[in-house]
Amino acid sequence: MTDGYGRECANIVRAARSGSYRVGMILGSGLGALGEEVEDATRIAYSHLSGFPVSSVSSHGSELIAGMLEGVPVVVLSGRAHYYESGQADVMRTPIETLKELGCDTLLLTNAAGSLREELKPGSPMLITDHINWSGRNPLIGEEDERRFLDMSKAYDEGLRERILKVAEDRQLEIGQGVYMWFSGPSFETPAEIRMARTLGADAVGMSTVPEVILARYLGLKVAAISTITNYGAGLQAHALSHDETKSTALTAVDRLKKLIRGFVKDLGND
Repeated sequence: MTDGYGRECANIVRAARSGSYRVGMILGSGLGALGEEVEDATRIAYSHLSGFPVSSVSSHGSELIAGMLEGVPVVVLSGRAHYYESGQADVMRTPIETLKELGCDTLLLTNAAGSLREELKPGSPMLITDHINWSGRNPLIGEEDERRFLDMSKAYDEGLRERILKVAEDRQLEIGQGVYMWFSGPSFETPAEIRMARTLGADAVGMSTVPEVILARYLGLKVAAISTITNYGAGLQAHALSHDETKSTALTAVDRLKKLIRGFVKDLGND
């Protein structure tokens, strides 16, 4: 699995800031502001890390941030590259390998998603309980060792989900739960595809996260993921879908999501 870049990149991070880390994060659309709250931070542009992809999406940064959040050592990947940008399902392999090399045992992912349920309103967070890989692509294609036959029955760690729900309850933050379906993008889904997704049991749709979850589980990381609902799926709202809507709605939900994530990280630090 490893191409050697993960260890090389981890050494670059260690040279800039010594120490081991507990939690890795991949921040999706509109959540780059959380990276600004990391204390004692070292920031390294993806372009300075071999094998790190630089996203072409306007709402995504391209920066690794290592430091402290709520007293916990974290590595934040501010921005991701997507399958639709290059046609590579394993485009985030080196960044996730780097998190593993730096000692992270937990990965928290965030993304923007379209809701398939009326009660999952734009601006609200949804804790992902499971996923459907509708794209048919897999970042482990081409691997030769037996670990490629990865058990995904508990991809989203139950203990981490319980912690997030408890933080939401304690801080009086509303949060939904549901199944996320990965479409390859970059075009939005059609109304017929949205009807199909609902029939198959999806609660939200999006264009990221699933390949990262597969890679993280392959590397032995525990995973939790939260979607920011930015719109309703095609055919479920009167106006046309747009990336501008995704970006603007994600920004309105930032404060609530930051409180949730900070509380989650703080809770992990109490172990």
